[in-house]
Amino acid sequence: MTKLAVTTPDGNFDAYVAMPETLPAPVVVVIQEIFGVNAVMRGIADDYAKQGYIAVCPDLFWRIEPGIDITDQSEAEWKQAFGYYQAFNVDKGVEDIAATMKAARGIDGANGKVGVVGFCLGGLLTFLSATRTDGDAFAAYYGGGMNNFMAEADNISKPLIVHLAGKDEYIPADAQAVIKEALGDHPLTELHFYPERDHAFARKGGAHYDEVDANTANGRTAEFFEANLV
Repeated sequence: MTKLAVTTPDGNFDAYVAMPETLPAPVVVVIQEIFGVNAVMRGIADDYAKQGYIAVCPDLFWRIEPGIDITDQSEAEWKQAFGYYQAFNVDKGVEDIAATMKAARGIDGANGKVGVVGFCLGGLLTFLSATRTDGDAFAAYYGGGMNNFMAEADNISKPLIVHLAGKDEYIPADAQAVIKEALGDHPLTELHFYPERDHAFARKGGAHYDEVDANTANGRTAEFFEANLV
């Protein structure tokens, strides 16, 4: 594990980096949930490194408090996480992702291609990265609030895969219908619905984790990145 220093006009922040065994390699930028760059996110980055990618997980809450690292295992931490979520500036977050992508392309051994994958808040940020940045492929898991940004769908110019939970407590049926209407026929976008799942079904150790559908979603993402980054 190493760290990458990312520079922005507003200041600098760090990103967790997991390196693959073989270089050169594409980069996958892993976007956090509302709990910071915690053990779950570092584990996801490590898994992508094992798949052959340079995995980079930026500390996007640095403007609030650098180094946030909490879990979803207590009510107090959930309250803390929602406080971070409410304080977070989405537009600045996307700018920070763009800065992370630029810095990651400069890592020794990076081959120039960059994918983005994100979960929950990170899913929303991944979608917005697909509409606002120069990445090569994007994978969004149950992005809360995505329905409010569908006017940007016309800006998608690189492949995007989206995973949605049918019984998502934070993305209700009407919100999912808006997403489906905007992205269902988009030539660069593929949507996958998991009808019986709730929000964060792919978070290992989480209350709604489902191993079968998580493996299905992650397998689809792996094939997607292999097709568009390798």
